[in-house]
Amino acid sequence: MTSTATAEAEVLIQAAPARPPRRRFSRSSIAGQVALYAMLAVLALIYIYPFLVQVATSFKTDVEAASDPIGLIPNVWSLAAYELLFTRSDFPLWFANSAIVTIAVTLGRVFFVSLAGYALARLQFRGRGVIFALVVAVMAVPGVVLLIPKFLVLNQIGLYDSYAGMILPLLVDAAGVFIMKNFFESIPPSVEEQARIDGAGPFRVFWSIVLPMARPALITIIILSFQGSWNELSHFIVATQSPELTTLTKGVASLASGQLSQGSQYPIKLAAAAIMTIPVAIVFFVFQKRIMNTTEGAVKG
Repeated sequence: MTSTATAEAEVLIQAAPARPPRRRFSRSSIAGQVALYAMLAVLALIYIYPFLVQVATSFKTDVEAASDPIGLIPNVWSLAAYELLFTRSDFPLWFANSAIVTIAVTLGRVFFVSLAGYALARLQFRGRGVIFALVVAVMAVPGVVLLIPKFLVLNQIGLYDSYAGMILPLLVDAAGVFIMKNFFESIPPSVEEQARIDGAGPFRVFWSIVLPMARPALITIIILSFQGSWNELSHFIVATQSPELTTLTKGVASLASGQLSQGSQYPIKLAAAAIMTIPVAIVFFVFQKRIMNTTEGAVKG
């Protein structure tokens, strides 16, 4: 019995997987890791410090903001800048206009660039390559070059100084079409064959089969469209002139000229800038993990 138990124990010991050797770090490697993390922490602080100064200054008084503009801890915490923005300025109207335009542009752009990307990726028609080349060429044109032609077109067709003139020119984006086309081409065509056999048309295949699989690309377009239209300034300058249609970007820019009162107005300007960053930050942090991470829903072999 004893010899049998001993033999079985030896067999078990031989069959047991060997423990991986412990990784030993030398002093030089530890010092390198510490130096790397220290450098990353310094770089992160450099990038985030201006934002911290912005938030801190928005809670300062005008006098303290002028005397100590880069201090992170106000001596006297004050909400005067925020009260002034919401009670003595058109900031709520600016925010509402930006929200209306941004939501409309984001929804419309996601729909139209998806359609265009699918057509260029899947549909066979004459001139498809030329159209895609023109889309890529548009991406190389600086936006400032199109400002005067954009103003002339909007004025000629009667869309100047209206919500339509603010929204319609932003509904299609060449970069979005490029992203969606490349993503649709990465989806195997076999996933669409069964739907075609069942009699589904091109739009039905696009809407019910392909589009749900393009969720990572759609989320990327949502973030880029939301951020781009929320921060847009040059287009709104040439598309509107009425105070009732002023957006946040135009309104905050007007604060730099001393619209509300005399003085530096640092707390007011930075309070408005801090509020402007909140919607974009929320959208980005909510969807960041889903940005172009995988072609979800692909057919497995």
